This record gives sequence, structure tokens and C-alpha cells, in this order.
Amino acid sequence: MTTYTASHAAPRRIAGVLDTVLGHLVEIPAALLVLAEIVVLLTGVTSRYLLHAPLVWSDELASILFLWLAMLGAVVALRRGEHMRMTALVGMASPGVRAFLEVIAIAAPLAFLVLVIGPAVEFAQDEAFITTPALEIPNSWRAAALPVGTGLMLLVACLRLVRSANWRLTVAALALVAVVGGIFYSLAPVFRDLGNLNLLIFFVGLVMLTVLSGVPIAFSFGLATFGYLALTTSTPLVVVVGRMDEGMSHLILLSVPLFVFLGQLIEMTGMAAAMIAFLASLLGHVRGGLSYVLVGAMYLVSGISGSKAADMAAVAPVLFPEMKARGAKSGDLVALLAATGAQTETIPPSLVLITLGSVTGVSISALFTGGMLPGVVLAVTLCAVVWWRYRSDDLSGVRRANRAEIAKKLVIAVPALALPFVIRAAVVEGIATATEVSTIGIAYAVLAGLLIYRRFEWARLKPMLIDTAALSGAILLIIGAATGMAWALTQSGFSGQLARTMGGLPGGAAMFMAASILAFIVLGSVLEGIPAIVLFGPLMFPIARQMGIDEIHYSMVVILSMGVGLFAPPFGVGYYSACAVSRIHPDEGMKPIVGYILALIVGLIVVAAVPWISTGFLH
Repeated sequence: MTTYTASHAAPRRIAGVLDTVLGHLVEIPAALLVLAEIVVLLTGVTSRYLLHAPLVWSDELASILFLWLAMLGAVVALRRGEHMRMTALVGMASPGVRAFLEVIAIAAPLAFLVLVIGPAVEFAQDEAFITTPALEIPNSWRAAALPVGTGLMLLVACLRLVRSANWRLTVAALALVAVVGGIFYSLAPVFRDLGNLNLLIFFVGLVMLTVLSGVPIAFSFGLATFGYLALTTSTPLVVVVGRMDEGMSHLILLSVPLFVFLGQLIEMTGMAAAMIAFLASLLGHVRGGLSYVLVGAMYLVSGISGSKAADMAAVAPVLFPEMKARGAKSGDLVALLAATGAQTETIPPSLVLITLGSVTGVSISALFTGGMLPGVVLAVTLCAVVWWRYRSDDLSGVRRANRAEIAKKLVIAVPALALPFVIRAAVVEGIATATEVSTIGIAYAVLAGLLIYRRFEWARLKPMLIDTAALSGAILLIIGAATGMAWALTQSGFSGQLARTMGGLPGGAAMFMAASILAFIVLGSVLEGIPAIVLFGPLMFPIARQMGIDEIHYSMVVILSMGVGLFAPPFGVGYYSACAVSRIHPDEGMKPIVGYILALIVGLIVVAAVPWISTGFLH
């Protein structure tokens, strides 16, 4: 035993030193990239609106930096073990099995990274032939982020395996992953004859096996997609890297890191404390009062950023600390946050609404008008669950604030409460895009912290920027992997087959609506929202029109169904985004979210059964 310890201590020590060095080499550039994005976008807004001299290169530079931020953030998240994973079953296993699965959770991503690095290098080389329009530089400057990020994650995974306490478990885990990979590879000729049965094997079986084993979600999706395309089709794998790049590079997603950082700023400058003090004075004496505030706050801020993860990032850091202080359990908080994410999918200005309108030809202004009331219906059902859960809370120790106290807290909170209105006004008035508006919020929060609340902790900026990069990388890698999976499903012909099957269902419009709800709940849980809409919207809407279903009504049902799936564990990507944003372990919210998901389904059925809820304001 002594010999074993001596012989393996040195490699582990060297790996530890390398890991620390690598941490500094990645974290500092990642933090600087967050800062650079804020400066570039804020400069673009200022130049266009105040100086009337638009910077044609600002969005392009922001896009280049953004992919680097996403990939380096994913490296930081992997090094910290912060990629979203489901460990409910892992936690129930015996200590020995649990230790083995923890090593599998590193070995499986390692296998994915080995598969993807070659195509990522090829993709970056291909992009060298494309020149960016504004900066006139090869697009490989941006695309190089993919092989560099993949390579760094590969190195991080190897270092983590070397540092593993038990080398026997490490060898066994690597051997198991290699054997499973070898079996799949040897069965390739069989897979090619199975047709769409492969969809069940890879996108249901393999994803479920890896996710339940505790492998991070993004890598589970990536392994299934690469395995499916490599073993059942002749598609070049470089194409999948391109789809992942496309999913992670939507400029609207840049609002994710910026709103994550804005949420941290609001807390650090004391703005959060001022808002909470005022809200608590209004509703603190009500059972579950701040849970109602969370539902209302998500309704108000939803759509500002165009990203649900960013909406949650703007609200959770403000409300959660005080809610925890009042006895709320972490699991219930993240469950309600995820549920409000689904509840507010139809509230304008929403990127999902804009996307749906653009791919189906439905009026976007009509979608904006029709989206308000369905959100209210689902809010009522969620509030009913909140009331039931908190109905017996002991509030004997909570004193109801008088009017003078409420007025005083309102005066202090006004600069903080004004922030959502400043952000919304900037979008409505055309001062800034949905992406840029978060930088206005950041500038406002910095000024309020320095000049009004006189609280700004400079020492916290660096860790806040690094945390922002890590959270953003974890979320964006999931979205990239889900986009690749969505593309693979399209290429399989599954989407067209589904539409034909649903169009031939007996029972007319009512059965089609019920089938659509079930289908989009499932699709929402597997795909990120926008890919699902882009894939299936153009196929399903013509069928709905033929059956006499109002397209605005059908739009609301489809979007809300997809939202329920997107935020429902164990597969819903949105649920893991809520966990990432709130820094609460996914396992904690599994049980509490069931009641909220049932409430959302009840609200969804009401919206589906009563078309007026979606169309009443249109006529």
C-alpha cells in the first residue's frame, strides 16, 4: 500500500500543479472576454444612439468574442465540475458504485471530446476561406475557438482522471467506455439497416443511460448525436460541429452572460437588498409572499433579453437569498423558478414568438398581443400551488410593516426598481437591441452602486466575471449540443414522418390539439426551444389551419407545451439552466417541481380548451 501511494502521489501532484496553471491561463482570458463584450456592446449603443454614428463592426466583433467566451467558459465549468448533470440515481447508489460513476462522468465526456476535436479542427480550417464583412478577417479567427476549447477541455478531463483518488476505478471506467464504444462501432453495419429505430437507440436509449449515470447533459447529447451520425449515416462529422457552432453563436444568446453578470452586480451593489426590503414590506406578512413576487417578477422581466436563462439570471439572485432566509427550501425555489420559465414563454418581446412568426408566416404583432393572457392563466395555476404549499406557514414572528415603513423602503428602492423599466424602455424605444440592453442595465447598476448606494466591492469583480463565464459556458454548450441533435433528427426524416402521422389521427381538431401538446412537451424536453420551433413549426401549422384551428391559439398551445417540456426534468434543458443560474443542485428540485409541472399542464389545458384566452384581445 505504501508503494502504491508513493508511486502515484507524484503524477497526482504534477497533475495538480498543471491544473492550477491551466486554471489561471483559462479563467483570466474568460473574465476579460466578459468584460470586453460589455465594453464592445455598450460602445456600439452609445455610438449609434448618442453620436448617431453606428459602428458597423461592433456586432461582428461581439460575435467573434462570444464563441471564445462560450468555449473558454465551458473549459472553466468542466475544471470546476459545474456542467449540469443529473445525479439523482448516482446519489442513491452504494459508495463504491457512486465513486465509479463519478469517474464515468469524466471518462464519457473525454470520449466525446476525442470524437469532436478532429472535426472541430477541420471546421476551423474550412472557415478560413470565409472573410467577415465588416472586419475583413478570416472567419477562422472565430471558429478556432471550437478546437482550442475542445482541446483544453480534453486536457482538463485527462488531468482530472490522473488526479482521481483510485487508479483502478479510473482504468475500469476508461475500459468500460472504450468497450461500449467498440461494441457500438462493430455494430455499425447492423445500425445502417435499422432505419429510424436508431433514433430510439441513440436519442432515447443512449441519452437516458448517460444522463441517469450522471454524465453532464451537454456531453450526453453530444455523444448520442455523434454516435448516431457516425455509425448510421455517411454525414461528415464536421457538419455537426457547424450545427453546434450555429446553436452557440446566436448573438441573442450573448444576453445570457451579460444578464448573469447584471444579476451579480445588482446583489453586490445593494440594489437587490433595497428591492427585497421593499417587496418584503409589501408581501412579507403573506404566506409564501415572496414566491408570488417571483412569479410576478418573471412575468415582468420575461422577454427583455430574449433568453429564458438570462431572464432567470436577472431575477433569481435578487430574490433567492431573502427567500432562503425566510425558510424556503432550495429545491422548491429552483422548481418554482423553472416553472415560471415555462409560464412566461409566450410573453413578448419573446425570441420564440419572433422565430415562430418568421418560420410559419403568423403575424408577429398578433402573437405579441395574444401572448399576454396565457401567461397570466399559468401564473394563476402556479400561485394556487404556492398558496397550497405555504398555507400552514407560521408567520407569528413576522411583523406587518406600516405605511410609513413601506414608503421609506420605496424611496430607497426606487433607483433599483426603475432598472426593469429602464431596460424595457430601451428596447421599446429602439435605443438598444435585446442583446445590447443588458449592457445598459450593467452601466445603470454600476452608476447606482457607485453614486446612490455607495457600495461597490472592486475585489469581487474578478471572481464575478469568472463565475459568469463558467455559468455561460455550461449553458451554451448544452444549447450547442441540443442544436446538433435537432439537426440530426431533421436529417433522419423523423420530423416529416411525425407530421404525417399526426395529420391522420382520428378525432379531428381536438385529438390533433391533444397530440400536439404531447408531441411538443416531448420535443421541448429533448430540443432547445428555437430548434424545435424551426423544425416542426412549418410542418404542423398547415395541418392546424386545415383543421380550422386559429393559428394564434395554436401558437400559444405549441409554445407553452414546448415550455413545459423544456423546463421539466430529467431531460428538460431549461430545468438545468435554472439550476445553473441559481446554483442549486438539480436533485433538490426533482420532487418539488412535480406539483408545479402539473399546475402548468392544468393551465395549458385551459388555454387549449378556451381559444378566447389567446385570441380575445385580437378582435
